[in-house]
Amino acid sequence: MSAATEGTTKDRLREAAIATVRERGIAGVSARTVAANAGANQASIYYHFGSLDALLSDAAQAATAGRVAAHRDRLAAVASVSELVEVARSLHAEERELGNVTVLAQMLAGAQHDRVLAEGTTAALQLWIDEVEATLQRLLAGSLLEELVDLPALARGVSAAFVGVELLDGAEDDGELPTLDALTQLAGLVQVVLDLGPVAGAAIRRHVKRSTRDR
Repeated sequence: MSAATEGTTKDRLREAAIATVRERGIAGVSARTVAANAGANQASIYYHFGSLDALLSDAAQAATAGRVAAHRDRLAAVASVSELVEVARSLHAEERELGNVTVLAQMLAGAQHDRVLAEGTTAALQLWIDEVEATLQRLLAGSLLEELVDLPALARGVSAAFVGVELLDGAEDDGELPTLDALTQLAGLVQVVLDLGPVAGAAIRRHVKRSTRDR
């Protein structure tokens, strides 16, 4: 098999794996259904990836890397925390419409009982987390919140919220996403803190440090 043919087959299998998760959910994925979607035989899955789970893991990371790259310029242009949440809402709507948020949610469900899927899904989510963290670090550089907030943990929380909202709010038919509305409100409060003067900022710093000592 030539290198070009091998690459084409692997790409078809990756695309078919994501499409099958999107259409059938993780419970409906099998070597047969993925191979049929790819127009390939089942043996090609094991030849190229070793197992179906390894294919799903690889496909999730490749697909997510592509989506993160597609949105990187928009995130780089964000100028405030409030704007970040609004852009994130827009990206979530686009990714949800494409079925990509559903794919990640389904992969998370499958990862609960499969180590290979867990590793692949974690790596895929980390691509989003890294992008969000880089944006937060840029927005909060030199601010009171940079000193007080664990930015890597905050990035994980924000990213988890935009995947988890599919499970919490996604089943509703009216299109309302109250979880994202709450994040928008929280972003407004964060912006207020960022806009505080030095005196108010010092008071907040003392209060947070005192609260931390009292835990």
